[in-house]
Amino acid sequence: MRNHAAPPDGGFSLGETMIALVLTLVVLSTAVETMARSMSLATTSRVISSTNHGLQAATSFMVRDLMQTGQGIPLGGIPLPSGAGATAVNRPGPGTMQFPVGLATLPALSPGNGLGPTLLGVATDVVSVLYADRTLELGKFPLVSISPDGTEITVNAATSLTGPSGLRAGDLILFTNPLGNALQMVTAAPVGQTVTFADNDPMALNQRTAAGGTILNLRAEDGTFPPTTIARITMVSYYVDNVTDPDLPRLIRRVNMGDRLAIAMGVENLQITYDLVDGVTNPTNVENVPLGNGPNQVRKANIFLLARSQDQNPQTGEFFRNSMATQVGLRSLSFVDRYR
Repeated sequence: MRNHAAPPDGGFSLGETMIALVLTLVVLSTAVETMARSMSLATTSRVISSTNHGLQAATSFMVRDLMQTGQGIPLGGIPLPSGAGATAVNRPGPGTMQFPVGLATLPALSPGNGLGPTLLGVATDVVSVLYADRTLELGKFPLVSISPDGTEITVNAATSLTGPSGLRAGDLILFTNPLGNALQMVTAAPVGQTVTFADNDPMALNQRTAAGGTILNLRAEDGTFPPTTIARITMVSYYVDNVTDPDLPRLIRRVNMGDRLAIAMGVENLQITYDLVDGVTNPTNVENVPLGNGPNQVRKANIFLLARSQDQNPQTGEFFRNSMATQVGLRSLSFVDRYR
């Protein structure tokens, strides 16, 4: 009779188990590290792309507005209240700003070198531009009437003042007749075809007691107004705001004296220089319009924007920064509509 040995128990030895565990940990560690790197790269990509997207959006807005600068604006600019009885006209910008005291004409382009907040040791710039708003055609028919003191006008019934693009409080209206031009701000929504321009408007434009540059200067000697047409004018201003959130400055686009619209977050610098054509020295890359020249001689604006990310880069622990520069030809300051 023969004895048979019992078969060995199935399974892994302790050594085999340890080796398998180590290999599993290595694989899991590699997978986790790969995932962490992937998430870090995704976050970095988001930080970079959002910053660049903000720069591109801001640049596009500025280019669009600067290209329209001067469209429908009288050659040389629009008269402002001036002389005896006049006070400074308020200017859109950071804090409380005013156009220079004694400025008798508002040009289509108003530079503002160093008028913005100082960030990273550099004083930022401000710029304001004017152009006619073609979304509401107000000039097809002369006004029906203008009150003797210039506070109210009656618009032809064939001209619609309502709707999405209708007149609103805060709109700027350019008056034109054979005696010149004047600018006033609408202070209330139209009632029927009547539009009101009360005193103490946000820009201090409705200064009818000033000696010059007001709608009353468009009256004839007998106190009546010659046939007068109107147009809606848009003033767009750009500047850096570091007051709303000191930790996150932003680029503001402001229409007239309306709400401040942030079009790009993290903008830390705005610098604008100008190229002029005067037929003599043709100054280029100047921060201010040189003495002896005028804003209507500006032919090109050179824009520089610097922005940082809203969040820190997880790989470096620092903010991502990038800049963008472009040039804009101010075509409407170069040409005159010979048919108007």
